Amino acid sequence: MQKRIEFSGTEVAYSDRGEGPCLVLLHGYLETGEIWDSFADLFPQGYRLIIPDLPGHGRSGTWGEMHSMDDLAGVVNAIVEAEGIRKIFLVGHSMGGYVLMAFAELFPEKLLGYSLFHSTCFADTDEKKVNRDREISLVLCGKTRQIVLVNIPKAFSMDNVDLMPEEVERARRIALENSDEGIVALLNGMKSRPDRTAVLKDPGLPLLLIGGMKDNYIPVEVFERLVSLAPHARVLRLEESGHMGFIEEPEKVVQAFMEMLDQLK
Repeated sequence: MQKRIEFSGTEVAYSDRGEGPCLVLLHGYLETGEIWDSFADLFPQGYRLIIPDLPGHGRSGTWGEMHSMDDLAGVVNAIVEAEGIRKIFLVGHSMGGYVLMAFAELFPEKLLGYSLFHSTCFADTDEKKVNRDREISLVLCGKTRQIVLVNIPKAFSMDNVDLMPEEVERARRIALENSDEGIVALLNGMKSRPDRTAVLKDPGLPLLLIGGMKDNYIPVEVFERLVSLAPHARVLRLEESGHMGFIEEPEKVVQAFMEMLDQLK
């Protein structure tokens, strides 16, 4: 079922399917909630999946030149409040992981647990901030397509770019549907986010860390640093995945989520 709420003067779109323990799936940069569709189809009955289009992408609106990760966490909380859900299991892919970490800091009482999925708790490095600014400049110069054509194939492992041409093309199409205004707002928000290592270290919040062993964006050494910072966490290493494990090795991820939720009920 497709639903909408209002937040900060704009509409926020999300899908809501199934009944049972609730997972909220947050997409990444240059993605929309649609990116999760085939993954969500793998869940059996007995689970509820809420999948937003984070403002700036998809069918949701844009309210300014920057969407902070804290504001986007507020969007997730507004959806949870509107649905009357007491606790959720929150999954954040890539940029969605930055929103997740903000939510975990601001609304920890609403979490059954969470999964940081091809993402980190760290703030942008100076080098990364420069790269964000470069992408903003390209968008403002009308070169968004150039960004998409580079970034989307890089999100898959080198092997899977050839093995999954339809999935790569679908991700590319979804990325190209996002507005330039929204892309800039999210780049500015990612660039300005704080470090949330202290949240990751909190043993009071059940955590599943998922990393792709062929990820071009989150190197293995960065993922292993996350693992070392959170010894309480469950860990799933996807040996054949790049940055898109929910597409590249979806069955393993679904199984990991179901096992964790079954223990958290």
